[in-house]
Amino acid sequence: MFAHAFRFDQFNARMRTAFSAPRKPRHRVLRVVLGLVGLALLAVLVMFGVFVGAAMIGAGLLFKLWKQRGKPALNERGARDARVLDGEFRVVDPVSLPR
Repeated sequence: MFAHAFRFDQFNARMRTAFSAPRKPRHRVLRVVLGLVGLALLAVLVMFGVFVGAAMIGAGLLFKLWKQRGKPALNERGARDARVLDGEFRVVDPVSLPR
């Protein structure tokens, strides 16, 4: 039976090369192609984010409209009737009012 020792120096060297930043290719055309691929990927991700954001805004508007269904609609000027005062009131006896 053989005993193997774990060599940290080899492990660290392998991990450093595996997870370090990739070097730029030396070939000029390959550099340009990879740059364009990166820009295209960035554009796709931005457009995906725009569509996700638009979907979230649309879902929020639909949720707001769903919650407001059955409530009185606004008049033609875009406001509720100004003569109606909505609130909670309590009747106070005249005797308890300060003079």
